Amino acid sequence: MRVTVSGRHMGVSDSLRDYVTEKASRLTRFFDRIQGIDVVLDGHDGIHQAEIIVHADHHHPFVASEEHEKAEAAVDLLMDKIERQISRHKEKLRNRKHPEH
Repeated sequence: MRVTVSGRHMGVSDSLRDYVTEKASRLTRFFDRIQGIDVVLDGHDGIHQAEIIVHADHHHPFVASEEHEKAEAAVDLLMDKIERQISRHKEKLRNRKHPEH
């Protein structure tokens, strides 16, 4: 699985890149069919925006974005959103073959 971290209108420091990579690599605990993760960090006017695109087998990409004053906080909120999306998708896959009566 590849994790790509890029910055738009800002430079991404090594510590921030390592932080994002560590957080993004935890997503495989929720869904093992993840092929790649793209994280785009954007900073302007004191507000940091983080966007994530998760590519998985046989599914459209999962996409989420979040804004906050601090880049790390935006990444944390972003990971919560994408974890919920992936968990819901996996739950739907699991329950598809055994519907409740």
